[in-house]
Amino acid sequence: MKVLCIGGTGTISSACTALAAERGIELFLLNRGQTQVAVPAEVRLLTGDINEDRAGVEALLKKHSFDVVVDWIAFTVDQVERDIEIFSGRTDQYVFISSASAYQKPITHHRITEATPLTNPFWQYSRDKIACEERLMLEYRERGFPMTIVRPSHTYGPTSLPTAVGGGPTVVARMRAGKKVIVHGDGESLWVMTHNSDFAKAFVGLLGHPKSIGHAFQITSDEVLTWNQIYASIGRACGAEVQMVHIPSDLIDHFDPTTGAGLLGDKACSVVFDNSKVRELVPGYVATVPFARGVEQSIAWLDAEPTRLQVDAEKDMMMDRIIAAHEKAWS
Repeated sequence: MKVLCIGGTGTISSACTALAAERGIELFLLNRGQTQVAVPAEVRLLTGDINEDRAGVEALLKKHSFDVVVDWIAFTVDQVERDIEIFSGRTDQYVFISSASAYQKPITHHRITEATPLTNPFWQYSRDKIACEERLMLEYRERGFPMTIVRPSHTYGPTSLPTAVGGGPTVVARMRAGKKVIVHGDGESLWVMTHNSDFAKAFVGLLGHPKSIGHAFQITSDEVLTWNQIYASIGRACGAEVQMVHIPSDLIDHFDPTTGAGLLGDKACSVVFDNSKVRELVPGYVATVPFARGVEQSIAWLDAEPTRLQVDAEKDMMMDRIIAAHEKAWS
C-alpha cells in the first residue's frame, strides 16, 4: 500500500508514521522540510509547502498516485477544497483529520459517539473543522470522493505534555517552584487523554480499509479521568506538590479568550468517548498507555534538555493575573 501523508511529523502524526513504516507501508511524507523530528529511514521525504506553493507540490506529485492520502494539516474549507481538486481520481482514500472538539457544545449527553451532532459556538477552530467535514461529506455524496474522517481528542506523546491552562513546560515549572496552577471548574469534570502510540494503532488500521469510506471515526483512549487526577499525575511525575486553584472557565475566558475558547468549546465538558465504531474495522484495538505512565515519558523528555523547560512568560503572568483576580473576589 502506497500512502502519502501531508505533514506526518507532528505529535499525533509522528507516531502514525512510525507504525505505518513498521508495518511495511510504502510511505511518503510531504512537508516543508523544517522539522527536526526523526523519521524511519524507509520513509520517503518530499519537500514542498502545499499551502504556499500548490503548483510546485502538484509538479512534485505528478508522477505519483497513492492508495491513500492523509492530510494532517488541513484546517479550513479552502484547504480541503484544494485537496479535493488535487486528489480526485488519484487516490482510493482521502483521510481528513478533524477533531472531537467538533461535537455538540454545550453537550446534551456525556457519552460521545460518531452520531453525536456537530456544533460548537465557542471555538472557531472547531467550527472550521465542522465546515471541512461538511464539504467532504457533500463531495462524497455527490461525486463519490473517497473520504474518511478521523476525530482525535486530546492526544499527547513523549515529546508533549497535555494541560488545559498555561502549557506543559510552564505548568511544570510552576509546580516545581511551589506556585499555584489553574485547574478549570472544580476539577471534577471527566476527560480523556490519549497517547499517540495508542491512537496510531487504530489509525493505521483504517488506512486502505474499504469499509471506512464515507464514514467518520473517533479514536481515543478508554481511560476516563478527572482534571484533578490529571494534574495530580503531572505533579507526581515531576516530583512536585501540586497547589491547584479551581477557577471557573468563564473567568479564565474573560482574561484569556484564546484559552477560554478551548475550555468552553472542549475541555470544560465532561465527556466519555465510545470507540465501538473504530473497533468494528480494527478488531482488538485497545489503548494500553495509562496517563500516569505516559506523562512520566513526557516529563523525562522535558528534563532531558534544559531548553525544553523554558517558561512562557506571557502565559505565566496571565495565570498569576487570573489567580489574583479570583482570590480577590473571594477575599
